[in-house]
Order: sequence, then C-alpha cells, then structure tokens
Amino acid sequence: MNVELKTIYPEPLRMGDTVGIMAPASPGDSTRITKAADHLLRLGLQVQFGKTVYNENDYGYLAGTDEDRARELNDMFANPKIKAIVCARGGYGTARMSDLLDYELIRRHPKFFWGYSDVTFLHNAIFQRTGLITFHGPMLTCLAADFVDPLTLKGFDLLFGKDIPPYTEAISPLEVLWPGTAEGVIVGGNLSLLVTTLGTPYEINTTGRLLLIEDIGEEPYRIDRMLNQLLQAGKLTEAAGIIVGDFHHCDPVKRELSLSLEEVIQHYIAKAGRPAMAGFRIGHCSPNIAIPLGLPAQLDTSRKLLQFG
Repeated sequence: MNVELKTIYPEPLRMGDTVGIMAPASPGDSTRITKAADHLLRLGLQVQFGKTVYNENDYGYLAGTDEDRARELNDMFANPKIKAIVCARGGYGTARMSDLLDYELIRRHPKFFWGYSDVTFLHNAIFQRTGLITFHGPMLTCLAADFVDPLTLKGFDLLFGKDIPPYTEAISPLEVLWPGTAEGVIVGGNLSLLVTTLGTPYEINTTGRLLLIEDIGEEPYRIDRMLNQLLQAGKLTEAAGIIVGDFHHCDPVKRELSLSLEEVIQHYIAKAGRPAMAGFRIGHCSPNIAIPLGLPAQLDTSRKLLQFG
C-alpha cells in the first residue's frame, strides 16, 4: 500500500528529555549497549532502556518474541515521557513484527525514530503508513566501539532540531556514477532489506524519490542479484536519483572469478539512467552519517552535493 500521507517532522528534543532505547530485531551485549548510552547522557539527555535490550539468550537471534518487541515499540511511541526512540542494534527481525505495530498510534504520537541496517524495514513501513520522517543513523552498538568518529556523534545533534548540513566532499570523496540533478524525498536504506519488501504490503515506493542503498557482508554476485531484482521490479528506473552509501566488506570471497563491487553497481546505475553518486559514508561504516528518510532533498552531481529540505 503506497498511499501519500502528509509528512510529519518529529518535535525536536530539549535538554533533559528522555530517549527510549529498545532492540527491535536481534539482541546485543546489554552491558556494552548500556555503557554506550553515556554518549547520549553527555548530550544532556536521559535514557530509558526497554526490556528487549536485556533479552540476550532466550530467543535465539531475536531480542524477544515478535509480540514483545512490537509491544515495546508501540509503548515507547505512546509514552509521553519518551521523546525519541533509538534502536540498540539491527541484526534480523523487524519485518516479522511489522504487522503488529499500531501505525495509527505512531501517527498520533510522532517522535524521532532512529536506526539503520535491519531497521530499514521499519523506516519504510512507518513512513508509508504514517508519513513520519525517521532517521537513518548510528545505533547504540555503533557507540560502543573503542573509537567513535566525531562525525558519527555529530549526527545526534539532529535530535535537537539542528539544521541538517548538506553532504559534500568535505565529509568524504564522492564519485559521480551518472550525471544530473534530481529532487525528491529520500527513501531506502539497507539493500537486502529493501528487496525483502517487494511483494509485501510494505513494498518500497521509489517513484520520483531519491533511493538510498547500502549493505554489509554481501559479495558482488549477491549485490548483483538484489539490484537486478530492484531493476526488474521498476524500483531503479522509477527513482528520481540514487544515493550509493557504504558497502562494507562486500568484496569477492566465495567466487574466485568475480566482477568487482564497483562494476556491479555501475552496471545497474547505467541501466537505471538516473543521477547517482557513490562514496557517501552512510551505513555500516565510520563515520556513519545520519540522514532523514522521508524529507525532500536534492542530489546535484555537478556540485557533488546532497542537500536537504
């Protein structure tokens, strides 16, 4: 269902506001996750941990049953004391709980929702069903690293309603894959998760939009397979433009003879014929630059610029 809704930008946080932290997909190391929350405390925020953060051993690769995780996310949206929700980690499992979310409740109680990787499925579902702009950004597991890039931490300024800075080569070198200028709201995220939306009620809508793609641990032939599926489903040609984020550890391993990652991506960008740039440090990388999903933006390859709003 791709119904156009009025977009909602979440209310900016103030010093002393509470951020809810929950695990909508896989479990993590709760000790490291709770310690990583110190970064949010240093911003002047309070934190409230959900029970899913501590579900480390009982549900295999899931941080609780689908019902438990969905209930906790619904409750955090409904709780007026919680002003933002930052996911503890990704992994796997958000698609399993997508039908259990109360989208009308989320629409009535909009707030910052923040994460990436497997959280891509929820970003897409929430935006389609509510119009809420969500944020593709680093999670608590990212903040638990021995070194956290200052630009990764800088992204959390967006919680306070700070202006979203343009992405230029001052952040990272950018490569023009197909020239041109494109405008539209940004959608997308993790490529593997975007493909899993096809044929579901949450199928990604790229028409007239800027499509963001990124991934981790997928060899070029797998990236090829997923991009081919998006192409044949019309998702690449319907997009206004394409933003190629970080593809971390996506080099050939299993197959000795292989196309390179760059060759695969360039092949499908050429097939799409839409303005596109690569080199964005968005995804499973450091720094991990936070960006809004659902907000209008402009991609200009001549100026090597991604500008928001």
